[in-house]
Amino acid sequence: MLEQLFGSRTRVKLLRIFLTNPDNDYFVRELTRKIKERINSVRRELENLEEMGLVSPHQVGQKKFYRVNTDFTLYPELKSLMLKSQMTMERSLAKNIKKIGQISYLVLTGLFTGVVNAQTDILIVGKVNRKKLKRLVNEFHKDFDKKIRYTIMTKKEFEYRNDLTDKFLYTILENQKIVITDKIFTK
Repeated sequence: MLEQLFGSRTRVKLLRIFLTNPDNDYFVRELTRKIKERINSVRRELENLEEMGLVSPHQVGQKKFYRVNTDFTLYPELKSLMLKSQMTMERSLAKNIKKIGQISYLVLTGLFTGVVNAQTDILIVGKVNRKKLKRLVNEFHKDFDKKIRYTIMTKKEFEYRNDLTDKFLYTILENQKIVITDKIFTK
């Protein structure tokens, strides 16, 4: 979606990295590896972003690092747009996950909610085609800066672990989460 607005897949990927990690510095080759784009394309887009004033370069030794300029006039709006775009992708991911199985409980956490120490990003309770799920998650992984981790449990396993107050499950249930499907707690 954003590629259509901004006209460049590379620029969108760079914006996503810079706007979601405003405290981090990146050098060109690191960005090239992260977004899996050609180095010339990354350099060209960094020049464009620098010209606009959205990113600022600084030299450390022999390496030139880039950081988002949080004082840039449109920074809040661009950050907001990036978050809204991510929400659209999350809805699409959840919708597609629901299509590949019989799901009783589907929760997004971790990467999707900003819970830093989460052990998983997606919790799925039910029956799911694991090969299709892996393909789907790998496809969506391209749009995110980090690997998407998921956990699948049967309804029986979920109930057992919930009754035991399993630490892993308890952490998910008590932390910030986005509940997509809930056929367990809302009967």
